[in-house]
Amino acid sequence: MCVIGGAGGVGRRLTSLLSGSGDEVTVVHRRAEQAAVVEEAGGRSALFDLVEGPVEELAGLLGGQDAVVFTAGAHGTGREQTTLIDGRGLEHAVDAAARAGVRRFVVVSVFPEAGRDVETNAGFEHYMRVKKAADVHLTESDLDWLVVRPGTLTDAPGTGKVRSGWAVPYGAVPRDDVAAFLAAALHEPRLHHVVVELTEGGTPVEEAVHALVPRGTDNG
Repeated sequence: MCVIGGAGGVGRRLTSLLSGSGDEVTVVHRRAEQAAVVEEAGGRSALFDLVEGPVEELAGLLGGQDAVVFTAGAHGTGREQTTLIDGRGLEHAVDAAARAGVRRFVVVSVFPEAGRDVETNAGFEHYMRVKKAADVHLTESDLDWLVVRPGTLTDAPGTGKVRSGWAVPYGAVPRDDVAAFLAAALHEPRLHHVVVELTEGGTPVEEAVHALVPRGTDNG
């Protein structure tokens, strides 16, 4: 598995879960000082700049991977960085995955109603537009894509339970539970070509993923 942006809040947790279950995890990150965090989570550090690095180099890092998870983001560092990382960075990663022959691609996106309960600004609206355009780019690719749109992320301890579906009421969700949902989804290849909304809830993560498998593909 490869986690792009795996030194961040969700990515770091996902790396730890995957490596803990026996998966080999390559973590693509931008800053050299993040290597220690990556390795502590059980990942293999792969330094690469999504903004400046060539797609060919990223494709080389993705070669032989079972799946790619894109969790990278500008994290409020400005509109230009949002465009370069959340937008073009995602496009470059999709291109690199296709070149490397990696079929499965999962992106952590944003809930459509995010921030609608407070006054937003132009920078936030730009972020929402960029994330939507990135989702569209991925869904129009030939990859086995999955878009996960979590609600407001929190650092509250995970419960191991979520609410997920094609459309669910807006709410918060611990980063722990987002990572757990992603880990379970990565091991369910029948869950693809769908956009999933995710919040805190009462359904165990494994059951939540299983319930999303399209009818007719469930042989269990």
